[in-house]
Amino acid sequence: MTAQSLIALDIPALSVEQTGRDAFHLLNDYHVKHLPVVDERKFSGLLSEEDIFNHKLSDPIGSYDFSQMRHFAVREDEHIFDVMRIMGDHRLTVIPVVDHENNYLGLISQNDLLRYFANTAAFTEPGALVVMQMNRRDYSLATIARIIEDDDAKILSAFVTSLPDPEEVEVTIKVNRHDLARVIASLERHEYEVKETFSEIEHSGNLNERYESLMNYLNM
Repeated sequence: MTAQSLIALDIPALSVEQTGRDAFHLLNDYHVKHLPVVDERKFSGLLSEEDIFNHKLSDPIGSYDFSQMRHFAVREDEHIFDVMRIMGDHRLTVIPVVDHENNYLGLISQNDLLRYFANTAAFTEPGALVVMQMNRRDYSLATIARIIEDDDAKILSAFVTSLPDPEEVEVTIKVNRHDLARVIASLERHEYEVKETFSEIEHSGNLNERYESLMNYLNM
């Protein structure tokens, strides 16, 4: 999945001819904190409310100092994981998508990115979560997968999170089974430390409620 596949068609970019007042109304209309500025198809920068209020509302955007704006963007062929990383690192509500000549193609909104991950198999398929903590050098997804698959289970997703101790990592595995007793026993037999488990049977009502709330929010 690449950035181009998630381009939103319903949120417009700003032109240099528009005014700060126009930009302010669009930010409010689409409930975002940033909008890209495009000049003759080229991406020029990400405009924020702060940029607007540093000028008169009647000033054309083309009169702004573009060197002071954010210039984060992703290429059309970049993976969605890279899109998520850049948006998260820089706290963006939208991110422009450009081609290799910096021509503006569209944008990806925070809501569309969340909706994509909410609808992936890792979140929607039934199963349960196992959270382990281990030394970074001991982490091997192939080894963990073999242990889990030996118990007739399959890994649906795996996330590795760095911890304050640079030598330690937290590994979160989602498997396609609700009953984790055999899986946990096998992991512990191979000296993996299981910190937490989350069964969807135990929390299905709460999880469904949260999922529906998220989807209702994204569809606002």
